[in-house]
Amino acid sequence: MGGVLLGQAQAPQQPPYAQAPSQPVADGPDFLAVDKRNAVVVDASGVAFESSGLSIEFRWPEIRSVHYQASPGGKALMVAVIHMDGRFFECVVEAKPRSRLQEWFPQLAWVLGHYRPTG
Repeated sequence: MGGVLLGQAQAPQQPPYAQAPSQPVADGPDFLAVDKRNAVVVDASGVAFESSGLSIEFRWPEIRSVHYQASPGGKALMVAVIHMDGRFFECVVEAKPRSRLQEWFPQLAWVLGHYRPTG
């Protein structure tokens, strides 16, 4: 079961993440986890979720924190963004094969540490 869970308020609709950004993005490491319907991207601009064709982007100045864990049963990566105003957003990406989840954890930790070294 994957998807983006929106907190207290609906997020404004954003153009798909795959479109070219309006401002150039600085070079740096990035992280991508993708399945048939959902995706999580972490890069120099921030964090983006895509769920069943709907996208939402969070720029680093808007993000209070980013959390991640394995789903119950270890079949998916669950990534949550806590917005500066307290709203909670989550995206779940299925890991196929299941061993991919163990590859994603160190990659995601390293990229998040690069952009948010203080947490």
